[in-house]
Amino acid sequence: MPPIDENGRQVGIRINPSILAADFVNMQTELARIATADFVHVDVMDNHFVPNLTFGPQMVERIQATSPVPLDVHLMMTNPDRWAPGYAELGAASVTFHLEAAKEPVALARRLREIGARAGVAVKPATPVDGLFDLLDDFDQILVMTVEPGFGGQSFMPETMPKLRRLADEARRRGSSVWLQVDGGIGESTIAQAAEAGADTFVAGSAVFGASDPANAITGLRASARSHAH
Repeated sequence: MPPIDENGRQVGIRINPSILAADFVNMQTELARIATADFVHVDVMDNHFVPNLTFGPQMVERIQATSPVPLDVHLMMTNPDRWAPGYAELGAASVTFHLEAAKEPVALARRLREIGARAGVAVKPATPVDGLFDLLDDFDQILVMTVEPGFGGQSFMPETMPKLRRLADEARRRGSSVWLQVDGGIGESTIAQAAEAGADTFVAGSAVFGASDPANAITGLRASARSHAH
């Protein structure tokens, strides 16, 4: 069994509920329901990089002020080189931008780390990961999207698993400590597939917020991930 940290959470397995599946009108109450999670996943969409609009810095700042767990911000926006540092400056523990949108991804990751956030890079389902192999040390987290970004509630795309597995194998070969995250359609059955392919950080939306007992759902997801860990 993986070691347990001082908060009773398993080291090496992270469950990050996505507030896309939360009740936006009652955000503080919703955040309190996931106090046993590792992070809260905050999707910032600009209606340009993806065909949806969520919220910006003001909302993220309020979530940061009220969340019982650290923020894992996922920026689905154009020009993250310009905008991503501002989210790190709000105090987000982790800021992930899209490889497809960044002009200077390594320089941006370095800037995020300088501010004090973990630096993450995300790739869409069709984006190859091979170009990231030599950059593993430049990032703290790589997010392999398991749906097309832009909307919650989509079905998991198993065809993304070979890419995740290659990334995990390469990270292990190089002795990298980078976190490998998956986002999209994650529930108790699909989390097993992702864990087997090498993911250790899991974004789940309706599987947590749609449950009558989110804490129990988080425990179940952790158990499934642990039993299928790469």
